[in-house]
Amino acid sequence: MKTYSFNQVELTGGYLFEKQNLNRNITIPSVYDRFFETGRIKAFNFDYKPGDACKPHIYWDSDVAKWIEGAAYTIRNHPDASISEKIDDLVKKIKENQCEDGYFNIYFTVVEPSGRWKAREKHELYCAGHLMEAAVAYAEASGKRDLLDCMEKYADYINQVFIVEKSADFRTPGHEEIELALVRMYRYTGKKKYLDMAAYFINTRGAVEEQKATFCDQSHLPVREQNEAVGHAVRALYLYTGMAYVANETQDESLLAACKVLWEDVTKRKMYITGGVGSTNVGEAFTTAYDLPNDTAYTETCAAIALMFFGNAMLATENNAEYADVIERALYNGVLSGLSVDGKKFFYTNPLEINLSDRYETSHGKRALPITQRPAIFNCSCCPPNVNRLLASLGNYIYGHDGDTLYVNQYVASKLDGGDVSCTVETEYPIGSTVKITATGAGRVAVRIPSWCRKFSVNKSYVSENGYAVMKNDGSEITVTFDMTPTANFANTRVFRDIGKLCITRGPIVYCAESVDNGAYLHDFLIPTDFICTEQIDEAFGLPTLNIQAFKRVNESTDLYSHTAPRLESAELKLIPYSCFANRGETDMLVWFFAK
Repeated sequence: MKTYSFNQVELTGGYLFEKQNLNRNITIPSVYDRFFETGRIKAFNFDYKPGDACKPHIYWDSDVAKWIEGAAYTIRNHPDASISEKIDDLVKKIKENQCEDGYFNIYFTVVEPSGRWKAREKHELYCAGHLMEAAVAYAEASGKRDLLDCMEKYADYINQVFIVEKSADFRTPGHEEIELALVRMYRYTGKKKYLDMAAYFINTRGAVEEQKATFCDQSHLPVREQNEAVGHAVRALYLYTGMAYVANETQDESLLAACKVLWEDVTKRKMYITGGVGSTNVGEAFTTAYDLPNDTAYTETCAAIALMFFGNAMLATENNAEYADVIERALYNGVLSGLSVDGKKFFYTNPLEINLSDRYETSHGKRALPITQRPAIFNCSCCPPNVNRLLASLGNYIYGHDGDTLYVNQYVASKLDGGDVSCTVETEYPIGSTVKITATGAGRVAVRIPSWCRKFSVNKSYVSENGYAVMKNDGSEITVTFDMTPTANFANTRVFRDIGKLCITRGPIVYCAESVDNGAYLHDFLIPTDFICTEQIDEAFGLPTLNIQAFKRVNESTDLYSHTAPRLESAELKLIPYSCFANRGETDMLVWFFAK
């Protein structure tokens, strides 16, 4: 299907609408302020001198580029003179400091001018890709082409260096990103040379002798021979997104087949129940199948965002609700957990378990565990502006079309203006269970039946197609109701850490417990598989909390070891949405509980 874009969709209410407003009003200004304080914004003046206190880093271009992209999406539907002025000021500096030949990179212009195109791992093409995405977004949102003109000039120069002359010291980027950015350039400008460039970088990867080619950067094999997700998770998923884009645009069946194999490996063997991926801090990487530790889970926020990109790219190649299911899981859990409820702080990593007692230090050092509180910025601050651009462009994920069929992929109160096709969705989802859809201009409407849903009802006759309930459209209201009863989930026994345990979900929302609500020793709780619970809306979280009738182990002896088994007492266990953990100070947290 072809998905509708953010500039055709307006969110009108509900949970994600509030998150998008938080992003626009709080998070985007906050990230800009932190980037200003840390010198990222000033770096675009290109006035660094050796010995200055604030030395530009190799990835600062990309941090600010992602902020520009997110800010651009917001002003499309919500004009803001202050934000526009900040973007225009940055664009002005980019125009002033772009090299005559088209090259643009702060670090390699003012810090290491002799290092241009020498080191594959130093993010030049990665930064270029994010600048290109920002340029397309700003042109789409504002109609201003200044930044796009700069990036077309840069892309043409990259084509000359890498494809015509082959004069760089490496052939493909160490950190993928430019591949999908070039496809976006092609789609906006209509210039096929950018699609050809994207295909070149993808087809060359792993097929030639390369500088520092490793599993980490997915250069171990030609892309069509890769059948397992390996290495740095964000790099991998950006690559797979680019592959899916190119496969779709060129009708390359072998490339699409590789994408499907990789999607299967990621989502069926290497994805947490939260939609988080990349389970180890060693290389921020994928590991082996079913290796999903909870307390050391890396699950970078950017990786969950990249999984959404990959899912949407795959959805464009095949009308299969499975892709939209994963997008939903990642968004509500693995992505939103990366943002504090006040919109000002972030997690880079998102564990599924926190035990404060494990955070000890010996003379040999600390145990490698994720942090327990969100900071306002990181030294490597890729995640905050990635959250900015994702939340600002949620309209990209809601609707699609194929022929005369309108697809409703995500349930968000919203309005679609697709030219010949329009649609209105009214819902309180994921708090409420009912979705009302009214569409005009479409012969059929296909509504996704989420994979988590065991019972649902539709007020019209329908046929099931690839996870969608598809019905003829007569212009009257379609009402879909989902059973949102909280449910126990069990992991495959190959995930040995979760054997004998269960996790609670309500609709698409994964739940966890914190000791701030339940006292110490969360591992003492057991939840019956047929548990009873009550729900209560928490205004601070914007989603329901759950009170579970559970059991708690009680030691009969104070001895370290005993012949007497702990007895079980009835106990109430409060669960909160996983995405909201770590917003109330230092506390233990647990997603997977022993089942009774």
